[in-house]
Formats: sequence, structure tokens, C-alpha cells
Amino acid sequence: MSTEIQVKRITPRDIKLMKGGQPIVVLTAYTAPMARLMDPHVDIQLVGDSLGMVLYGMDTTLGVTLDMMIAHGQAVMRGSERSCVIIDLPFGSYQESPQQAFRSAARVMAETGAAGVKLEGGTEMAETIEFLTRRGIPVLAHIGLTPQAVNVLGGFRAQGRGDQEAATIRSDARAVTDAGAFGVVIEGTVEPVARAVSLEIAIPTIGIGASPACDGQVLVVDDILGLFGTFTPRFVKRYAELGAEAEAAVRTYAAEVRSRSFPGPEHCFGIEGAGKGTPS
Repeated sequence: MSTEIQVKRITPRDIKLMKGGQPIVVLTAYTAPMARLMDPHVDIQLVGDSLGMVLYGMDTTLGVTLDMMIAHGQAVMRGSERSCVIIDLPFGSYQESPQQAFRSAARVMAETGAAGVKLEGGTEMAETIEFLTRRGIPVLAHIGLTPQAVNVLGGFRAQGRGDQEAATIRSDARAVTDAGAFGVVIEGTVEPVARAVSLEIAIPTIGIGASPACDGQVLVVDDILGLFGTFTPRFVKRYAELGAEAEAAVRTYAAEVRSRSFPGPEHCFGIEGAGKGTPS
């Protein structure tokens, strides 16, 4: 009889119930090793379409495909057992109609085993969010600065400046709440507006460049580790500089290979006494 303890995954319902309580910890995840490392510490691992820029060197997220999201979602699921895994629906995979969104989301859920999907948009996506949630697909909404709409927004600029923009964001927040989203990401939004939204709606708000008053926070993991050096948004805090350490390690490796100091006898097979436990 197996004595292995089954770890219970955090669910979207659990996340929804965290509204107003202990802040929700969210980081992006793209690979199994990183997912395994983060799993004990975060509540949500978000397989974000930011992988297009972070891993694939794209200028925006617009070139990310559904197949890419599914492949990375599968990797994150294999590397995690506790955290709630949510996967972005990429540009062009859901905006056409609720039916298209369902087909895309159903593929993601069936092929990865993830807990739900995230999609961008407020009032204009309310019908789609309701369509998905009524058919068993939990949805994390995303309002404010929506990277997939960067061309319409005129670039990556803070949202909510001025009465009209602020009113739009607050209306978007109410719409996705009423449509059944279990939470909402508020990105790149001026602090007073993000704070007001967090107080007004009944579902958790996850801030990124928004407000400490949000019910949780999300950042790109490569940003906080110092692995993504192309640019650093104002709202990012670096918790490590692993990129610099990795470059130093590669530089040392290259120097040792060129000087023939690596590999040494202890790294080779068939050399007697080269090192304890070395196969011969």
C-alpha cells in the first residue's frame, strides 16, 4: 500500500476566496525546472504569453501561438503539484467569438490539465468570459494595460490617466466580475484607479504595475531574477542578478575550454584513480 501523500492543488475557487485576505502570490512560469522551484512558494503559476518576449526574443506577445502556450503549459504542469496553473490564451485565439475562445480554451485545458485560462479585455470580453465559465472553464481576466492590444493603446504606457480612462477601467472591472471571472489582473494602471477597483469589486485583483492595495501581485519571474536584461519596467523589483552570474559562469567555462584546463582527468572515463567514484 502506498504511503505517498497526495498534494492538493490550489484551485480557482480557492483563489477567489482569498479576496481581502492574505495577498495572493503570482509569478510567470514557462519551464518544468522553474515551476518545480517556485511551486512551494506561489499560489498561482501563470504561463504567460510574455514567453514570446522572454524566451523567444519577440518584440511583442503578438507572435505567440496556441501550440506554444500548450507546450509550455504542459511543462509547467509536469514541474508543479501544489500551485494553481493558469495559461494565457494568445492573441488571435479567442477575440473572434465566444465559440472560438471555447475551442481554444478547451484545447488548453484538455491537453495540459491546467486549472484555467487568462484572457485580455474588459467590457468587450464579458460575453466571452460568461460563455466560458458557464461551460466549466475558469477565467482570469486582464484589464488596464493589455499587451495584446499594444498597437491600439499606442505603446506600453500607463493606463487610467484622466477621468475617461479611469471610468473605462472601473467599468471593465465590473463587467468581468459580473461575467464570472474568478479574478482579474490589473496591469500598468495608475495607483489610485487600481486601488479603487480593488475596493469596488468582489473578486481578487492581481496587480502588476498597479497598487499595493491589490489582493495579489504578479511579476515575470525572469525579471525578478535578473535573467531578462533587454529592459526593466519601472514596476519590477530585482531580487537577484542571475543573468550576470550566468554570464560569468559561461565566460569561465569558455576560458577553461580554450586553455584545455577543462575537462580534467576527474571528468573523464577510463582514467584510473582520477577521482572518487569516477567510472572507469
